[in-house]
Amino acid sequence: MDYLELKITCREEFREILIAELSEIGYDSFLETEEGFDTYSEIDSFDREAFDEIIHRYQEAAAISLKENRVQKTNWNEEWEKNYDPIAVDDLVYVRASFHPSQEGFQHEIVINPKMSFGTGHHATTFQMLRLQGRIDHKGKRVLDVGSGTGILAIMAHLLGADEVQAFDIDDWCVDNGNENFALNSLPIQMGLGTIRSVQPKGPFDIILANINKNVLLDELEIYASLLKEGGYLLLSGFYTEDIQDLTDHCKSLDLDLLSQESKDNWAALVMKKS
Repeated sequence: MDYLELKITCREEFREILIAELSEIGYDSFLETEEGFDTYSEIDSFDREAFDEIIHRYQEAAAISLKENRVQKTNWNEEWEKNYDPIAVDDLVYVRASFHPSQEGFQHEIVINPKMSFGTGHHATTFQMLRLQGRIDHKGKRVLDVGSGTGILAIMAHLLGADEVQAFDIDDWCVDNGNENFALNSLPIQMGLGTIRSVQPKGPFDIILANINKNVLLDELEIYASLLKEGGYLLLSGFYTEDIQDLTDHCKSLDLDLLSQESKDNWAALVMKKS
């Protein structure tokens, strides 16, 4: 399967906004660059009309320019090796690719070869989710990672001592990549393929992780609540700080109380607890 590579140049302050907008119409593979970002879509599923509408809407304000290329899926690994740098989340975890050396001074280390999956720790939402996970006791817990992407949050849960971790994603490429990353980090599970409704994970869970986007979260919050133990934790991200009220209002109706919230680069992350 060939991919359409879109190299987008834009003003710095619009980069995260454009990534969020494109993620809403099905894009889940982004590579940030000095000038903007690159995004990828399967040729057969590329929604030209929706893409053009977003670009037109922000064209002038964000000073957008773009280049299109047709690339093979197998070329993605080389692109990551050129552009992917390790990241550190405080002293909690060091996230690196297999071609980077280990680094001392961290409680944990995660090896991620991201390929065409989203969720390497570089994005503010993933970074915050990892940090919040480090503040919650995972030992002996059952954990569900919704929309797992590269599997990075599921791997973090395993490293923090979770007794059982389940993960799934709607993209078969993410599932393949996630399973490779699970093997790299000695996580003995297989990622499922599908939505939460089709996968039908069996609760209850002590911790649910959902780093997706606002619309999906609002649509699925009732399911998360039904799968969560009383006193269990729900960690949410993938939305802007201005969306916090909408999410917390919906959570309140499901007996999910806000324990803490954080933001980074205008992206929000919440910790909810089931009362």
